[in-house]
Amino acid sequence: MDDTPSSTFTAVRAQKVSPWREMKWTEEQKTNLMKTVSSYRPRCEDVTQARVLLLGPVSSGKSSFVSSVQSVFNGRVSNRAMVGSSSTSFTKKLQSFSIRGQKGEDPTGLVLCDIMGLGDGEMTGLTLHDILSVIKGHVPEGHKFSPDQSVRSETVGYVKRPSIKDKIHCVVFVVDASKILTYPKGLSTTFQQLREHISDLGVHQVALLTHIDQICPQTAKDVSQVYESSIIRDTMGKAGALLGMSTSYIVPVKNYSSELDLHVNTDVLLLSAVDHILQYADLYFQDNTPQYTGTKIEA
Repeated sequence: MDDTPSSTFTAVRAQKVSPWREMKWTEEQKTNLMKTVSSYRPRCEDVTQARVLLLGPVSSGKSSFVSSVQSVFNGRVSNRAMVGSSSTSFTKKLQSFSIRGQKGEDPTGLVLCDIMGLGDGEMTGLTLHDILSVIKGHVPEGHKFSPDQSVRSETVGYVKRPSIKDKIHCVVFVVDASKILTYPKGLSTTFQQLREHISDLGVHQVALLTHIDQICPQTAKDVSQVYESSIIRDTMGKAGALLGMSTSYIVPVKNYSSELDLHVNTDVLLLSAVDHILQYADLYFQDNTPQYTGTKIEA
């Protein structure tokens, strides 16, 4: 692992500050979080799994997050989703990954959906219309996106009357901590345009801040220091400005990349992010299920 922070942050000295979020970094906490995630079921009798859409720039860590979460439940590092490292999006089609439980257990109540990354501040190959079509449940599994052919009712496999189980129940924006200051200016406009339209659909949004180990040497050496790092805290604020959302909706994560073995602190951080996501997915069912009434909050 590279313990050197990104060049964007070379002038910033890592300072240890009072913990700005509380977290227990123990095997017991990992076990408790795994039980929480494994036992989650949507508050809707017609839905067995919450569908969560990951949206973010190319190489932001969407596919790596899918693989990392599945690795925790597998008990070993494994690549569930194909991961690329170039400046162009490796994922070209809609892929839904049902997160499997531990060996011998039923699948969890979570499906992570991955689509093309956003490139160069614009939705390269992925239009606003296409993204909203995915969220509304119209786009079939495996659909390959094309910049010159948007999703239409004539698209093969198009779901004309999607049920609640076909729709996206929470959107997760994924941004790379090491690129926060170098993302194109137009990306912020893209994010905020997306957020406005997604909110109109009644879908809550949260965000993941990835590659935190690349901007803070302290966190690279020990992930449990993440909430005591001034660099991470300040970068969270910059991510909030980029996305147009409060930092209370943003959680930092470290995906597995070059590691061969799991680490409890990394697992706890990943599982706490999943728990955070499921809380907002659950709000969708509270807001949209007739048998349940809850107070609606805006992300």
